[in-house]
Amino acid sequence: MNNTQRSFFFICLGFFVFLFISCGEKSDKAVILELMDKAGQYIEQKDADSLMLFVAEDYSDFRGRNKRETEEMAKHYFLEYQGIITHVLSTKIDEITPAEASIRTDMLVSSGGAQLFRKFVKFAGDYYRIKARLVKREGTWLLHYAEWEYISLDSLFPESVSILKKIFPNVSP
Repeated sequence: MNNTQRSFFFICLGFFVFLFISCGEKSDKAVILELMDKAGQYIEQKDADSLMLFVAEDYSDFRGRNKRETEEMAKHYFLEYQGIITHVLSTKIDEITPAEASIRTDMLVSSGGAQLFRKFVKFAGDYYRIKARLVKREGTWLLHYAEWEYISLDSLFPESVSILKKIFPNVSP
């Protein structure tokens, strides 16, 4: 191998190493979006234990509930309601630093009856906006504070409406 070929080889090798390293590690934004999707899955699975793994020990919500009280609330909800269906419609990251993030998430929640029946009667469920603050501790994003409110279909983020229309084509704001 001559010097030109050797140089080209090392430049290519360096490029592929850089590409591998940069593609292999998810950004904080990607991890947070994935966390919100997982939370929706854990709610559907009625898996309070897994859901609580992403909640900080010093968590509180807008009603003053701590982590233990929130876990009890979730378990009660899971026992009370059958056929829970959640759709994380969209998440907006309002602010992100290496240690903290503020997000807003639109979520559709319904329970009872099969999802097909919901589509037939044009009832999607209840829409909620979750405002949350996350903290990054030991490399893991955790929910530190949350508040949520019932919102109307008209109040959804535009990207949430687009996703909703794919799930329920007959629903329109």
